[in-house]
Amino acid sequence: MALGTLFCFAHRGYQGLFSENTLQAIGEALDLKVGGVEIDIWNIGGQLLVTHDRRLGRLQPGNTIITDMQPETLRAMPLPCGSKIPTLQEVLDLIGDKAQLNIELKGPNCATLLAQEIRTFVTDSGATFDQYIVSSFDQLQLYECLRLLPEVRRGVIIVGVPLDLAACTAPLKAYSLHTALDFLHKDLLNDAKYRGLKNYIFTVNNPDDLALLASQGADGVFTDRPQMVLDFNKKIMGA
Repeated sequence: MALGTLFCFAHRGYQGLFSENTLQAIGEALDLKVGGVEIDIWNIGGQLLVTHDRRLGRLQPGNTIITDMQPETLRAMPLPCGSKIPTLQEVLDLIGDKAQLNIELKGPNCATLLAQEIRTFVTDSGATFDQYIVSSFDQLQLYECLRLLPEVRRGVIIVGVPLDLAACTAPLKAYSLHTALDFLHKDLLNDAKYRGLKNYIFTVNNPDDLALLASQGADGVFTDRPQMVLDFNKKIMGA
């Protein structure tokens, strides 16, 4: 059976030279001509900031929960590469129309602000809503996005194999199911495809997994190694 190509989301940008979720890492991914970029957002004091961790300690010193901080304080703390945490607005400006943008809601109370920012950006810039995917483990916030911003596609993130497979996506009118590689399951993939969903798998960093995913009908991957996926697709297209 001929293998298909895999859509490539650069996971938190391309982290080869720069810290994850920074403008520099995202810019590196765009330079590779990836199809999409994935970022994480938190509502910090009424601002949507692009960062992953709930608590300081991995990339920035300390152990404070970031929602207890002021946005200016958090943004003043340099990341390992010397850059600062960007705002969602800065990322939207940088991405422009160069790639799809998957925005993962990591923290609480993001949906309302996100709907406002995306709607304003699309109106002011001439961008299109179908350039974006909003994803989350938090299905309540995804439902809020459906209510407030129905024009933007929704991706449901799960870890595990539910008894009802991909049924949770139906009330959310989801576009895609984002499944953990460790819980790859043929029935789950097939049920998602039956429901008309895209199957996107995270986080795929081993080249041996790419052919497996392509053979099982996955549509794309989130990866820390975007060049690996681009090389795989080039090989498939040249086969």
